[in-house]
Amino acid sequence: MHLPVLENLPFIKSLPFINNSSKSYWVKIRTAQPKCIYYFGPFDNPQEAKLNQNGYIEDLIEENASGIYVEIKKCKPKTLTVYKE
Repeated sequence: MHLPVLENLPFIKSLPFINNSSKSYWVKIRTAQPKCIYYFGPFDNPQEAKLNQNGYIEDLIEENASGIYVEIKKCKPKTLTVYKE
């Protein structure tokens, strides 16, 4: 008798501790100048990430960054700062 792997059952994937448990919410900020991508986090939920994003934006503005684009994303970044040349 063959038993299905539990991870393949749809109701198991819907459980919060199973579904993307290795991924958290991050504030992803891209800047045109300097050409970078920054990840700030991790956060437990998108609301917490959104509440904290303004502080990161203010810091980047103080450092003369421009062309700022912000996204709340569920991911697991490998690098927190990515420099694009």
